[in-house]
Parts: sequence; structure tokens; C-alpha cells
Amino acid sequence: MIQMTLEFSGEIIYWRGPAPYYFVAVPPEQSSDIKAISGLVTYGWGCIPVYARIGATEYKTSLFPRNGGYVVPVKDAVRKAEALGQGDLVTVRLEIR
Repeated sequence: MIQMTLEFSGEIIYWRGPAPYYFVAVPPEQSSDIKAISGLVTYGWGCIPVYARIGATEYKTSLFPRNGGYVVPVKDAVRKAEALGQGDLVTVRLEIR
């Protein structure tokens, strides 16, 4: 069984795509670590299921490939619970199980 835990800090960014959403980009070093196991954990389109924690809020989501790396979605419920918005710097803990 594959298990990996990563922690990093990043800025919350807004993406206006077809469905507006907020993300934090995974830094290049951690993205490389994820890519090394991606074939074993992806469920399609390069998406990787993870458990994420920002502040005291843990949630289940999926990493999305973007620009050679990955981004972590920051759900509305997480932003509201942690009083976060676009441009805020957050620490993200990811668990790939």
C-alpha cells in the first residue's frame, strides 16, 4: 500500500474556469515526489485522491495536474471554517493513502 505525507505552504489562488474554485499550488519538489507514485494512485486524468488539512480542518479531495505540477482544491467549507480568502498564505498537509 502506498502512503505519503507532505506539508508545504502556499498562497490561495482563484481560478475562474467553468466552475470557479480556489486552489493552492503544490511546490515543484513535492510535485516531483507525487509524480513518482502517480501511476499507482491516480484514478484517471491524472487526479490523485488525498486527505488535506488546512488549519484545523481536514477534508477529502483530489489533486489536479496543472502546469507540470499539481494544485489542491480549497473547498468553500474549508475557506469559511478557517476564515480564508484569495491571496492568503496557508500551510497544507497532504496524505496520500
